[in-house]
Amino acid sequence: AHGYYWSRWTECIYSSRDFSDMVYIDNKIFNKDVFIQFNSTVGEYVGYTELGVFNARNWNNDTNLLQQERAQVETYCKHNAELRQRSIADKT
Repeated sequence: AHGYYWSRWTECIYSSRDFSDMVYIDNKIFNKDVFIQFNSTVGEYVGYTELGVFNARNWNNDTNLLQQERAQVETYCKHNAELRQRSIADKT
């Protein structure tokens, strides 16, 4: 009961059938509060707490990390959405 809670929550949001409006969001959560977030629309990390701002400053200077996160729209979101879309279409 007396401890720390850390989690990561990622989400892919879209409304168009061709996934052209796909957005990837990667939240890092500590004690149930988002402390830092990557949003593919913004293209970099945004910190919401002192720790988040500190990490955002460092992580946004890491071009390899940013490149990996930005690529998640294609490699994670669109890839999985296409698989799901095919699965649904096969059943109709």
